[in-house]
Amino acid sequence: MIPTMPLDPVRLRELLAFYADAGVDEALVEEPLNRFAEASAKIPPTPEAAPPVSGTTSSTERAPSAPGGPAPVAARPASIPDEAQAARAREAARQAKTLDELKAILTDFDGCNLKFTAKNLVFADGNPEADLMLVGEAPGRDEDLQGLPFVGRSGQLLDRMLAAIGRDRGSAYITNVIPWRPPGNRDPSPLETEICRPFIERHIELAAPRVLVTLGNPSTKLLLNTQTGIMRLRGTWSVHRTSSGLEIPTMPTLHPAYLLRNPAHKKLAWRDFLAIKMKLASDG
Repeated sequence: MIPTMPLDPVRLRELLAFYADAGVDEALVEEPLNRFAEASAKIPPTPEAAPPVSGTTSSTERAPSAPGGPAPVAARPASIPDEAQAARAREAARQAKTLDELKAILTDFDGCNLKFTAKNLVFADGNPEADLMLVGEAPGRDEDLQGLPFVGRSGQLLDRMLAAIGRDRGSAYITNVIPWRPPGNRDPSPLETEICRPFIERHIELAAPRVLVTLGNPSTKLLLNTQTGIMRLRGTWSVHRTSSGLEIPTMPTLHPAYLLRNPAHKKLAWRDFLAIKMKLASDG
């Protein structure tokens, strides 16, 4: 028999804090669980209840009862948003006439599953009338807790990068493609990104900055409609076109989180921000 060691409460608290910071939000079980099978399971509607609406969490249903015993209750898996939810998002985004209206629409929108696992909507920070707008991918843990984009370690680095060209959050506008934190800081799925696309495109259109900066690979590929990687695109001016025909000069650059992991590449981002400074000065 393997002897068991008593748990040290201090070490146990440190371990739990580590798991929380890493985004762990559920315990492991002994039996392997195929989550793809769960997500794709089709459960026919019962005569007593209408079929669940796509994109919402359905109620529980009764499983067949065992002889002589009570009927167990089995929970249905949450439905996954489909193209209908993306269509809803496009229609909802078109209704927004101001940034405040867009924020209210996002607050009420229930077509993306990320909303139900996030603590807060992370809409934007800074000055919405600024001539410079920066767009990242998705909120992290600190952003989810505070409801503001770029407030963790990568946000602190972004603040220093802005300060290096004479800017701060009072003279820039900052947001993300995805307004809700993905569980455990995982990458947003293509479907989640597609559902959120109309909102960020409308967000940029309403803010109408003179210069747009895409931070990292995901936001660059989405907003410039390209499959070319960030290392090839960064440092080169491109154009983001809105649905109304507005053409905004766009500079793709490296995400601050990437720079924290690869500090040798900060010199590349510095060159990009110098180009951004010169562009804003020349257009002014």
